[in-house]
Amino acid sequence: MFIDSHCHLDFPEFQSRLPEVLQNMEDAQVNKALCVSVNLPNFPNVLKLAEDHEHLYASVGVHPDYEDTHEPSLEFLVDTASKHSKIIAIGETGLDYYRMGDRSYESMEWQRQRFRTHIKAAIQSQKPLIIHTRSASEDTIRILKEEGAEQIGGVMHCFTESLAVAKEAMNLGFYISFSGIVTFKSAKDLQETCKQVPLDRMLIETDSPYLAPIPYRGKINEPAWVAKVGEFIAELKGVSIDSLAKQTSENFYQCFQVDKAYL
Repeated sequence: MFIDSHCHLDFPEFQSRLPEVLQNMEDAQVNKALCVSVNLPNFPNVLKLAEDHEHLYASVGVHPDYEDTHEPSLEFLVDTASKHSKIIAIGETGLDYYRMGDRSYESMEWQRQRFRTHIKAAIQSQKPLIIHTRSASEDTIRILKEEGAEQIGGVMHCFTESLAVAKEAMNLGFYISFSGIVTFKSAKDLQETCKQVPLDRMLIETDSPYLAPIPYRGKINEPAWVAKVGEFIAELKGVSIDSLAKQTSENFYQCFQVDKAYL
């Protein structure tokens, strides 16, 4: 029924209870999940999850928050994404200036260069992008345009930006993904944006183990709870839960080029 388009099942929070988490997914009618890579040392664990479980998929990439880590080359990203059928995306990648602190704009050039590498890899491998952006939406959109990201598209994950940013991203062929944040009482602006994003351009996610939706806020999030995100958005947009689930699942298949005939 539902698909969690972004989670991190390789993280330590899940290692002792993975069978339980997968069973919870099944009980909540969450049929599939995309396990998203954040760095190269842990990437083999992400890939193994996807290869060991038919209903899980993987991405390959390095998150912009990981500064002191092995830098992915264009060749590695393209080769890895092309070699493994369960890898359906490049990322997560993007820009995050939130923790820049007193550092200069110029000092963040490493993030912008890493971002450009991922975009090039996505275009070459024909795998869509998973975009993370925080306090950096202007540069994120600018670099996507400069690198021709509209050739491949992808998803703006855990979206918290304005409707104007959402429209720019959608014009480049990107889907907008909403996480448990949209259920928070403090997220009124985001809820208004969610109302305006067309259902056929929307994905839902958990970003677990983070950002558990109401009524689980403060707990370790898990893919099963993407159903709560879907239920909240369905009510917000005045549509049935079934139609929300069906459309966001169709969007997932379209965005990540997953052929339902082989599922």
